[in-house]
Amino acid sequence: MALFAVKLSDETTDLISEADCYQQEGPMTTFFAFGDNRTIIDSWSLRLASYRTADISAIRRSSKVTNTEQPLNQADLAIA
Repeated sequence: MALFAVKLSDETTDLISEADCYQQEGPMTTFFAFGDNRTIIDSWSLRLASYRTADISAIRRSSKVTNTEQPLNQADLAIA
């Protein structure tokens, strides 16, 4: 699992923790967590968040997740 930072066109940044991947679904970009013992998006995947693709300026992935012993620094997910 990873942590994704999504920079939106209004200059805000949302964090999506424990996501495995994201995929465009029509006009939306959706972040997913895989089901148990899965490595692809399928019917067992959990949708965590969806954004209008037109509103996304950038997506940054970090392999660090929020529940680790070392907290994330702002620089770990900085989006210029």
